Amino acid sequence: MKDWFETLDSREQIFVISGGTVALIALLYAFIWVPLDKGHKALESSVAAWERSLAELRPLRGMQQAGRTTGPSAPLNTNQTPVVIVDQSLRARGLGGSLKRSQPTTSSGIRVEFEGVAFDDLVLWLDDLSTQYAMQVAAGSMSTAARAGPGRVNATLTLERAL
Repeated sequence: MKDWFETLDSREQIFVISGGTVALIALLYAFIWVPLDKGHKALESSVAAWERSLAELRPLRGMQQAGRTTGPSAPLNTNQTPVVIVDQSLRARGLGGSLKRSQPTTSSGIRVEFEGVAFDDLVLWLDDLSTQYAMQVAAGSMSTAARAGPGRVNATLTLERAL
């Protein structure tokens, strides 16, 4: 190859060197720079997502600390059956359409099954049950609802009232 290069005219040698340099730069760009840049962009978007999540959680931290100073609120309606409590609170939160089944387990407990319920709404509903009716989750399982879209879960919860 060296012999071939030396037999070329000086203008042709400059042309071959220039072409080789351009090809080398293109290969370096394609196989080194582009993957590094793609990884950098993925990290940037990940950091941005974490920052947004953190910004959304900061107000909840203040609410949690405020709740500690005032103490737990007293349950409002402890004389109703769990079936009635669940029905009323689901309607108040607009979650009645996601309820698949509810079945009393004991006089102070109920098992509820949801399909495709919004996770955020489910957590807010559970907070309502805890603060207003002294009902806690005794057992439960959740899985992502693939067909329902992002942020939706299938959940089976056993709720018990602390008397």
